[in-house]
Parts: sequence; structure tokens; C-alpha cells
Amino acid sequence: MTKTLVVGLDGASWELLDPWIEAGELPNLAALRDTGTWAGTRSCLPPVTFPNWKCYSSGKDPGGFGVFWFENVDLDAGEITVMNGGDYDTAELWDYLNDEGQSAGVVNMPTMYPPRDIDDLVVAGGPDAVEGEYRSISSGYTSPPELAEELESRFDYSVHPDPLLSSNDERGAEVEAILDLLEKRFEVATTLMDERDLDFVHVTLFYLNVLHHFFWDDEPSLRAWQLVDEWVGRLDDREDLNLVLMSDHGCDATQTEFYINEWLAENGYQVRDTSVDAVLTRIGLDRENLLAVAKRAGLVDTLARVVPESIQQLVPQHDGVKRDRKLEAIDLEQTKVVASGQGPVYVNPRFDVESVRESLMADLREVEDEHGPLFTDVYRGEDVYNGPYVDAGPEVVVDQRPGVHVNDGIGGGTIQSGPDRWAAENTPYGIFAASGPDFEPQGELDRISILDIAPTVLAAHGCAIPTDMRGEVLPVFSEDPAVGERAPLSIDDALGSDDGDAVEDRLKQLGYME
Repeated sequence: MTKTLVVGLDGASWELLDPWIEAGELPNLAALRDTGTWAGTRSCLPPVTFPNWKCYSSGKDPGGFGVFWFENVDLDAGEITVMNGGDYDTAELWDYLNDEGQSAGVVNMPTMYPPRDIDDLVVAGGPDAVEGEYRSISSGYTSPPELAEELESRFDYSVHPDPLLSSNDERGAEVEAILDLLEKRFEVATTLMDERDLDFVHVTLFYLNVLHHFFWDDEPSLRAWQLVDEWVGRLDDREDLNLVLMSDHGCDATQTEFYINEWLAENGYQVRDTSVDAVLTRIGLDRENLLAVAKRAGLVDTLARVVPESIQQLVPQHDGVKRDRKLEAIDLEQTKVVASGQGPVYVNPRFDVESVRESLMADLREVEDEHGPLFTDVYRGEDVYNGPYVDAGPEVVVDQRPGVHVNDGIGGGTIQSGPDRWAAENTPYGIFAASGPDFEPQGELDRISILDIAPTVLAAHGCAIPTDMRGEVLPVFSEDPAVGERAPLSIDDALGSDDGDAVEDRLKQLGYME
């Protein structure tokens, strides 16, 4: 049986890569497409790290595992909490490989913190593996735990770059630190695969998409992709390896920031309450300004250590409050609707949910900018999700047009603007490419679902496909794998414990929960 390496390229899209491929900047990616199989992919909604890395690895949409975005919104209980890897109720493709007696390694995988045991190893990745708001973690991100020491001593490995990129103006040490991290991801994944004779390895390049967000198609992103391209050439030359490239979602240049909760308030769906954040915002005191000052003074680590977390949380962000702080800024008894960022929208069960939802969907479909409607569609939650957790999900899901960033900040005062912090925004359109001894070159396929990748990898390893995976085995094999179906595994006992506050902090700094 041939080994498989899956390279997860966070935020990769052919829209970004095609001009560089045509210009000869990425010759190995061009060669892989010419000699292998490739396609565009469609992500689950919302097209975000949480939940789409788990959509890939589980073969399910969020209705199948219960995580719909970085936060869980329960308006009935009046609670919003940040999600982590322990909140996903699902087995993943490496669990099924293990169940068939095959070894697997997972390196730098988002949605895997806190790390859990598999046979052989897990290295949790950003943005959710964190320790404090402005510091990278130094331990606790691997399974087995002692693997962290080996990674750090042998590879000088770290989960997050230092210094951390936090603005479009930082093109020096911050970019170099990311490029160094990407190189080490490849080194760790390939070295451990060979030394431990692993049957399967997945490695994610999460900070690749951080470069997309801040720079889109500018030089820092191109430099990162040239590094990736060099590694693709090395890996594609190996005759003992099935190579799969994929992304959790795509990206495109940001045209419009849409502050959905500000729009909800303006249109009568949300009633505001006075909060300390609103006062601080009015006088220009926000987290982005303070972080910039702290970085210039070299005091980031010092302030992170000495300023209590509860005090840090009181400082609002430029575009308003997020997560559970949103509920402090609204009168929930009178508020009909609260939105997360980038897609999910929740109707307060204190009101007539169906009538509110009907009028809300109609109103959202009318929202436009100079380029046209902001949303390619507006859905009922049950029309895009499947599985046991649909009822816990959002009542409405917007499919943001490529180039639109749906921002969930409350209190910033703006409804629409041009690009704010991010030069590029997520889209549902990612990439897939495959080559290797077990794959028959097919050229370009029609667009596939991100849910198709896990069953296809399992089929490549001769494993039966769990009946709760919603994807299909892709027609990429030189011989029909004829693997059949199997009963799903339960993973409840293997999932980690809660560490939601730490996860929130890292998400905020990176801009995922601005």
C-alpha cells in the first residue's frame, strides 16, 4: 500500500494561483496539474477555518458535528461561547485509518486543540492552539505530550510565528517568521512520516492564509507560494507517495466590509444597551491602537504577563465588541436577531422565529454595494446543514459574495465600508489536486465538495467509508477500490477538554474575531 501525504493549504484558491501559474512563477504546481488530477472545491458554509477543516477530515457538514463557526450562540440561554477541538462530536479520517490498523500523523491541524490521542501523533495548530492573547504556546499542543520537546529541540518548531503579523504594514520580520514556519511544517511532516514509517500524514499551512488576508496577491503571498511550489516539486517526484493538495476554503480580494449586527440594529432587528466598550470606542481607545503602541515599545510580552486577562478583555476592538461581549451590548429581551461573522445568523426564540426569519431573509437579499448584492444567496439553516445538530445551528445562513467580509462587531457605528483590516476575504471556492501511484491522471474535474476528500483518502487506503460521511469517493483511481461501507465510530471519549477563553484570544489577535 502506498503512503499518503495530504498538504492542507489554508485559504488556497485557483483565483489567486492561476495568474502566477500562467506567469511561470509556480512551475511545480503547473506540472502537477498537467500530469495529475485537479479541481476546484466547494466548502461548507460558512467558508471559514472553523468549521471547514473538520468538514474535510470528517466528511460531514456542521450539522453532523455541532460546530458552525468559531463561536456557539445560544440565545435561549443568553450565552455565546468560543468553540475548540473538543466541541466537535465526530470521528475523523485518521480514526478510521487507525481502526483498520494503519498509522497516521496530523501536523499543525486547526480544530485539533486540545490535542487528542491517535495512533501515531497529533500536533495541534493555529489559530486555536494558544496561550494568552499575545504569546505563542510553549507546551501542551502535541499528543503524545513529549513530542513537543522533540519538535522544538530538533526543528526549532513553534505553533505561532514570533513576531506575529498583525497589520498590512508589517512586511519584514513578521513575514520572514511565517515563511520559516511554513518551511518547518514541511520538514516535520516529511521527516516524521519517513522516520516513523507512517501510512498517512496530514500537514496544514495555516499561516499561509494569514498572508492572503493581509496581502492578497502581493509579494509576501507570492514568496510563500514559491516556497510551497518548491516542496510540491520535491514531493511529487517521490515514487512511494500519494500526494494530495487541498484547502479548507478559498480567498479573494476584499471589496466590502459589511457589519451585519450594525445593519440589524439599523433595521429594527436588534436593540442596543449601553456598555463600557461604547464609551471607550467613542474616545478612540481600542485594542488595535494599544497593540500597535505596545509593539513599537517592545512591551507586548510584558503587558500580556502583567495585565490581568479580565482587564485586557475590557478594551474594545476598532469595529466593536465580539463573542459573549456582544450580549452585553444589546438588550436581548427586545432583540430579534444576533449574527456571527461570515455567515451564521440566529433568531431569538423569544419571538416568532418563522415570521422574523422570513422578513430577515427578504431584507438581507436586498442588501447591495456598488458591485451588486452582497450575498450570492440567503438560506434557511436546515437547507444547508444535515445531521443531528441542525436544530442547534443558525436559523439563517448568508453566502457572502466573493470579496465581501461579513463582520459581526457591535458598536463600531459603520454598516458598510471598504476593506478594513483584511486585503482578502474567504470564499467557498478552494483547491484540490492529487498525484501518485494509486491515482489515475484525470486532468481537471468538475468542482467537487470538500466532503469528498476524506472518503477518497480512505478509499486509497482500502478502508470502508462510514455511512455518516456525506461526501463521495472521487473517480481518481487507476483501479476501482471497491471498499464498501461501514458503521461510524464514536469519538466522544477521545475529545479534549474546554479551553475556550484562550482560543478566543488568539482568534482576536489574528483578526478572525476582530
